[in-house]
Amino acid sequence: MEQAEGCSATRLEIRDHHIGPSVKCPNCGLEFTSNLAIVDHLNDQVNSCWSHEPTYRVPVPPDFKQGDQDQEDITGQYHPKSGYLFGRGRNILQEMKDHDPDQKHRRAITSSYPFADQAEWQLAEFLHQRLTQTDINKFLKLDWFKTRHSPSFKSAKQLFGWIDALPSGLQWQSTTLEFINYTTQRPIELIWHDSLEVVKDIFANPIFSNHMMYDPHIVTTGSEREYSEFFTANRAFTIQNNLAEGATIILIILASDKTPITRMLGGLEMHPVLLTIGNIQSEVCMKAIAFDVHPDFQMLLHTRLFHKCMDMIFAKCKVATRTGEYMSDPMAQALLLSGVYQPFWRNWPYADPSSFLPGELLHTCHKYIGNHPLKWCKEVVGEDELDAHYKAHHKRVGTRHFGSGVSHISQITCREHHDIEQTIVTTIAGTANTTPDFVHAFCFLTEFIYQVQSPVHTDSSINAMVHSLDEFHRLKQVILDASAQRGKSGTINNFLILKMELFHSFVGSIRELSALIQFSADVSEWLLITHCKYPFDRTNRQASSFTLQVIQILNCDKTMQRFNLYTLLYSHGVPLVNAIMTKDNIVAETDPTLVWIARVLPGEQNRFHGPRSIHNHFLKGILSVEANATFHVTISPDQKSLHIIHLQSIYSLSDFGAVLTEYITWTCTQGSVKTWNKFHLQLLSTFQSQVVMLSQVVQAFLPSEAFPLGNCDAVLLQLSASNAVAKKSQILPRYLEDSPLLYVQYFQIIATPTEDATAGMYHMKHIYHQDGTAVTCAVELIPVYGSKMDRTITAANSMEICDEFYLNTFSDKEVFNTMHFGSITIDYLH
Repeated sequence: MEQAEGCSATRLEIRDHHIGPSVKCPNCGLEFTSNLAIVDHLNDQVNSCWSHEPTYRVPVPPDFKQGDQDQEDITGQYHPKSGYLFGRGRNILQEMKDHDPDQKHRRAITSSYPFADQAEWQLAEFLHQRLTQTDINKFLKLDWFKTRHSPSFKSAKQLFGWIDALPSGLQWQSTTLEFINYTTQRPIELIWHDSLEVVKDIFANPIFSNHMMYDPHIVTTGSEREYSEFFTANRAFTIQNNLAEGATIILIILASDKTPITRMLGGLEMHPVLLTIGNIQSEVCMKAIAFDVHPDFQMLLHTRLFHKCMDMIFAKCKVATRTGEYMSDPMAQALLLSGVYQPFWRNWPYADPSSFLPGELLHTCHKYIGNHPLKWCKEVVGEDELDAHYKAHHKRVGTRHFGSGVSHISQITCREHHDIEQTIVTTIAGTANTTPDFVHAFCFLTEFIYQVQSPVHTDSSINAMVHSLDEFHRLKQVILDASAQRGKSGTINNFLILKMELFHSFVGSIRELSALIQFSADVSEWLLITHCKYPFDRTNRQASSFTLQVIQILNCDKTMQRFNLYTLLYSHGVPLVNAIMTKDNIVAETDPTLVWIARVLPGEQNRFHGPRSIHNHFLKGILSVEANATFHVTISPDQKSLHIIHLQSIYSLSDFGAVLTEYITWTCTQGSVKTWNKFHLQLLSTFQSQVVMLSQVVQAFLPSEAFPLGNCDAVLLQLSASNAVAKKSQILPRYLEDSPLLYVQYFQIIATPTEDATAGMYHMKHIYHQDGTAVTCAVELIPVYGSKMDRTITAANSMEICDEFYLNTFSDKEVFNTMHFGSITIDYLH
């Protein structure tokens, strides 16, 4: 593989027994008899054409970055014979610059050529994406343009022609397939890219420069090995050991599923094959916008036809796996094989599904909860009681509240699977027909699913995961004893559930392929909408011309996206190479393109479509003592000047003045205060300390008609190291002038998970006073409803009239990780 200017370069694979025509050195162009001869030539200390000066940087794998200073020492070791550099290449933006000599000359004068300037290009992009050709022609013929400057393009046809002439990357192809001695209802159209060209295109994309990995490496934290990215797994070392010296592994990740496009108008279906490479860090690859997608659309894609199409698409990749391929860098669901005698992986080394078909979390874990455990709860707890519990849960911002219960839901979405999974254990705890073992079985099962989702595993965390699954199997008989496992014919007295069998393969998959979260189908499910259904909505929906229209839409979208980035960088004189960042900055962007633009051209991110950036409150918010959390309140309070006597009345806090006086040792019963009804609490990820999490809104609303007792959320607190207070004074202490105070009601832990026999959860109870605290994170409390819930309890009053609660450690993965693997000690809750 060649190297893009300012970046590193690697190879897909090199075989030392390469036989065939002479091979040219990618750096100097001399011909050699084999790839191994090129390696010897480049390593020759006297005659090498390659400069051995350390002028190139490669991104440091995220596992090697030391985040928390209190964390154990992290050590790492690269594979000794991987990822050699073989010369300088060009990334995709540099190729665009030299696309056409005539256009290159014109674009040196006007970067937006053939458009007059950046403004006209933005207008052209808007018209192309938002209007039909008929509407564009109507727009260009408006009288408004008769007295004003009109665009350079005079018709929709000319506009589309100019866009087609822009420097573009890969072009989509269309192939019509036919069965011998069999006639299909419609022609089978395969719209496709050559997979090897797709891999090269992604690999040379400069937006991923700071997120690439090239070498297998072992990461050790303390005395334990970590498994996170594929390149930290055993399989990566096994493959690398079988390759020639200097070769670089390119991990191809495929996902495929069908999606219906029309139901009432002919039953049109699309069957995309989505492709990305595992050399991109999983944190980026899991974001849909960063998943460089190349789908293939067919009317029919089953068994033999699927494998025939895959053979066509991946033919060159199979050759490259055997002979190697030079390329420039940037600086799944199992199928029914009935009747298939030539599966597409038959002649593709290292593509055996028995090794490379990992456990898939979305369908195997999350949808499993809705398909089985939720049904068990309906049978044992009862639909009415279960619905009553869900309806009475406290409403938190950002958390789904099932105001109508869950029993009526027939088509459960992916998001609803997650939401039910987060609350199911605490919701059923203590109900009349459940035993402690029944609830504990659910708790261990949910723990296992959360542990599997971790982006970083160690030997001890894998052992904890195995323990949770073993405990579930030890207790699962109580589910059968309760007649909870039922089918269409009645009670089922076994657990012959395929997804449960797959749970046992997870440990082996983690050690061989590393964290399973990087292969989750959540992204591909979303891409079925953005890359299948959305393009279809932009066609005229005529089957006769559908294929051509889809090709044009896909080609234009990719061309405009890249041209937009290219013209922005080129017009501002910014290098077309995304320089490797040498400092570990806090990351608030979720799209690598926006990260690059934010660094080199701040303020220009709005030129690009993508997920909204995470607002980084660490820049201007109120930092916690350890600087791992920040608080944000609006500049204008909800109550600018509220007399303390009046505050005590409207908030129903009769002791507020006395408590405030006692806390800050300042006589304030006659003063006034500013009040806020909510604040934002933002944390750094417990998995990656440089990643900023979405801020959580913490509510503190005064009583109202909808919430007669107020609407307040819960937060986790820790006791301060010192309860020292200022001396009595008539002047407000300076440390309180810029920092809002929180008035809290405490919940004391009355039982830890090991002490709570009912649910194995933290058991909380109201108390009335405690000094000196610091907010740690926002949490969710679920009331202890008892064997049969009091139906006067609602979402509006459950936090106030209930006296005991469970701390829901499954409210999200960050909270779960903090509670189970963090060093935090829980003292009190508000």
